[in-house]
Amino acid sequence: MKTQLKYISILTIALIVIASCAKEKKQDPFQISKQHIGLLTDSTMVKDLDIAFPNDSIVTSIKGDEFTGDNNDIEIYKEGKKSLILTPSQALDSTAVIESVLILNEKYKTDKNISTLSTFKDINDNYKISSINNLISTVVVTVNEINASFTIDKKELPANLRFDMTLNIEAVQIPDNAKIKYFIVHW
Repeated sequence: MKTQLKYISILTIALIVIASCAKEKKQDPFQISKQHIGLLTDSTMVKDLDIAFPNDSIVTSIKGDEFTGDNNDIEIYKEGKKSLILTPSQALDSTAVIESVLILNEKYKTDKNISTLSTFKDINDNYKISSINNLISTVVVTVNEINASFTIDKKELPANLRFDMTLNIEAVQIPDNAKIKYFIVHW
């Protein structure tokens, strides 16, 4: 009986040690979801960007002065390449949260594997399109499910859709192979 208790005790201690040593699942620094992009969340403040991007260059440009109320975009560079452009909710305020993130780097992907290397077909097959806006030189495809807007250059569209901004462009009119120029996640 004492031997069984001894083995049970040793087994219990071993399981506790193994469980405590098990690594917590690490956040993918390139994963995009509705509330986060890597370690950046919808509640990250400007002053905490060093925590969200510890190995990257963070460039803040100050345009004008604090009285204009203009947002000052923050650029994130990974390996010398501009990867993200962050727009804070307030200019020149270190406690402001990030309002939107423009994704330029193809390494950033949604849960359904959509990146700047994806096509319109990839978006259409994986998400419900909420709206399509016809702008001067681009078409913006909005997906509310992940709070994202995908921008497609009008050069990717048939010639009859490129120049008339009054047209209501439907999903069936956009070629499957139309490439994403960039996309924005809004919070």
